[in-house]
Amino acid sequence: MIGRLWRGWTAPGDADAYEALLRSTILPGIHRVPGHRGAILLRRDAGEDVEFVTLTFFESLGAVRAFAGADHEAAVVPHTARRFLARFDLRTRHYDVVLSPDGR
Repeated sequence: MIGRLWRGWTAPGDADAYEALLRSTILPGIHRVPGHRGAILLRRDAGEDVEFVTLTFFESLGAVRAFAGADHEAAVVPHTARRFLARFDLRTRHYDVVLSPDGR
């Protein structure tokens, strides 16, 4: 399994709306991608902004490419999300999952 890590930052006043968009639209949309195996959403107050970290799981790099395209390390950030983001990682990082919360 592959873990795909990405970070984005919002102004504090946009954080709740951005989280709501992630929960209601963006993350459920990724669940429809073949080979998607779930996601973890992290949030923290980082002083002048709010940092969000998404860790999405895919069964293989092929599944990641089905989601992200040929340049699978490019961030996939829908326009609806960009309006809330002050900045974000343009590139993602991928990891082999060696231990997951369910013990696999």
